[in-house]
Amino acid sequence: MSADTALLKSGLRAAALARRDALSEGHRAAASAAAVARAKPILVDLTGLVVSAYWPIRSEADPMPLLAVATERGAIAALPVTTPSGLVFRRWQHGEALVPAGFGTLGPSPASPEVTPDLMIMPLAAFDRRLHRIGYGKGHYDRAIDALAAKGRRPRLLGLAFAAQEVDKVPDEPHDIPLDFIVTEEELIAADHPGRVTGHGS
Repeated sequence: MSADTALLKSGLRAAALARRDALSEGHRAAASAAAVARAKPILVDLTGLVVSAYWPIRSEADPMPLLAVATERGAIAALPVTTPSGLVFRRWQHGEALVPAGFGTLGPSPASPEVTPDLMIMPLAAFDRRLHRIGYGKGHYDRAIDALAAKGRRPRLLGLAFAAQEVDKVPDEPHDIPLDFIVTEEELIAADHPGRVTGHGS
């Protein structure tokens, strides 16, 4: 990434996160619930699929209700954990104890088995209508997605955000992979023909 691109992304990230932080707690809760409702139509029969989310921190949109919908529809739930070798995904059931998972978040303990996500619900700092995402600048998800792709496992990618985090254009480079979906309280933005996410039993 060029220095100019990195600087531009940094500015867009800071501004989008400031807008997100300015949302009231009540607005964020209502918006997270509305986003879940908008995402339901693409989550049909998830039998046998691994769906990873993230434990929300700071002012992030809460993916836990969406993960609950996924498990109700047959999915195996997982949460990411930052390790010295990169981001890994561990199986998790609601109510199981969580431990510090890096980057200020929580995740399953090392006793939980590692799994490979079929659908990744991802946090983001900013996004555009082309489904490009600005993360938090550490590259954890990008490296995890690249590693899975190298093994022939390209998960579907769903970004969860508030509408206030949208920007006109995310600076992107040829190797950047856009998301398949972005859902906010106002709309579901989808790639041209992403279809619905369905499991082995559909």
